[in-house]
Amino acid sequence: MKKLQFKIIINANVEKVWHTIFDADSYRKWTEVFQKGSCFEGSWDKGSEIRFLAPDENGKMMGMYSFINENIKYKFVSIHHKGLIISGVVDTSNEDFHKWSDSYENYTLNELDSDTELITDMCIPEEYMKMMEETWPLAQQALKSLCEL
Repeated sequence: MKKLQFKIIINANVEKVWHTIFDADSYRKWTEVFQKGSCFEGSWDKGSEIRFLAPDENGKMMGMYSFINENIKYKFVSIHHKGLIISGVVDTSNEDFHKWSDSYENYTLNELDSDTELITDMCIPEEYMKMMEETWPLAQQALKSLCEL
């Protein structure tokens, strides 16, 4: 597993940034850089199951099967990725499923006067590191643009 961290300052208050990250409609917009049609199913509440999904090249839903470890409103969310979703179902027999079982993704929001610092920390399988290093800055810029409208 490899650890990555991405930081950005957004010229918007912490409440606006929070809602733009986690509300379903805006989530679809800023995460489109990862995969067209990205969405989530489930709840951001602590202890809840959540699925991060997007259609594959055949239109079948694929993505991550995860749980919310922590949710402190306007401050912090911790996601524990447990494995993969293939063709719409959690696939525990897939070799890649176990690669994700110890991965996480954390969002920390720090209020800076009228701005917000967003820090995204993650621990992911090594083979996904390059893709995340290239894509996360684009996602943060998309999020920043939505928040600063």
